[in-house]
Amino acid sequence: MDFNSHMKNTAFLDKSADVRMMFFSENGFPMGEFLRLGLGPVVMKDEVEYRKEVGLLQEVTVTLSIAGHSDDGSRFVLRNEIVALDGTLCASVTSTGGWLDRTARRLVAPPEALHKVMRSLPQTSDFRVLPSSVRGRGG
Repeated sequence: MDFNSHMKNTAFLDKSADVRMMFFSENGFPMGEFLRLGLGPVVMKDEVEYRKEVGLLQEVTVTLSIAGHSDDGSRFVLRNEIVALDGTLCASVTSTGGWLDRTARRLVAPPEALHKVMRSLPQTSDFRVLPSSVRGRGG
C-alpha cells in the first residue's frame, strides 16, 4: 500500500508477474521446466496505466492477454488488466519481453509447445505482429 492507502505502483507489477507465471505453470511450464530448458521469460519494458485506485483489501481480478508477438515467438507483448469486482478497469500493465536463452544470454524462439501456449492467450484489440528474433532456438 502507498501513503494514501492505495495499492502501490510496484504491487501492480508484482501481481502481473504472478499471474503470468501462474499461467505458464498451469499450461505445462512451471519454473522447473524453464530451468530444464535453460530458458525464461525476460521483460524489457513495463508500462502501467492507472485508471482507478485499488484500496486496502479490495478484491480485484487480474486478466492476462497477448498484445503482440513475433512470428517465431521470440518476442512478445503481454497485457494484464486489474479489474474491480464491479467491472471497473483499475489499471493495465503492458509488458514487452522475449524468451531468453539463459546460457547464450540472447533472445531465442521458444520450443513449439511454449509457442502454442502463448498463442492460446486471448488477443487484445490492439494486437500487433513484432519483428522476429534474428536467431532461433527451434524445437
